[in-house]
Parts: sequence; C-alpha cells; structure tokens
Amino acid sequence: MSDKPTPVDELGYEQARDELAQVVARLEQGGLGLDESLELWERGEQLAQRAMTHLQGARERIEKALDDSADVSENPAD
Repeated sequence: MSDKPTPVDELGYEQARDELAQVVARLEQGGLGLDESLELWERGEQLAQRAMTHLQGARERIEKALDDSADVSENPAD
C-alpha cells in the first residue's frame, strides 16, 4: 500500500473536503517543520480549489435545471 496521497484532480467533493479538514487540523496542531507545513498548506490550497470546482459545477447544473424547468412551465408542449 502506498503512502502517496491521491492526486487532487481524482478526488470527489467529499474526499477533497474531508482531506482539507484533516490538513487544517494538522496545521492547527503545530509542531511541524517548515517544509512539511508548506507542503500541507499547498495541498490544502489544491484541495480547497478542487472542492470549489465541484461546487461551481453543481451550481451550474442546478441553475440549468431550474432554467430548463422555467422554460417548460412558460412554454408547455400541448
């Protein structure tokens, strides 16, 4: 089994969110060296961006569904 983390671009929203919470907790605990802290910070930034990308995609899908629903109710097929 590898200790290498899953590439960020392969993570789903929940996975990215959960790992980000773990990164934040580790950083808040302190006691890490500068290099490890920087690596964690960078990973956290990537995870946060990945989660935001998922949320933006979900928002766009919801808006499209609402627009499609509004179009159907405004122009019902008879």
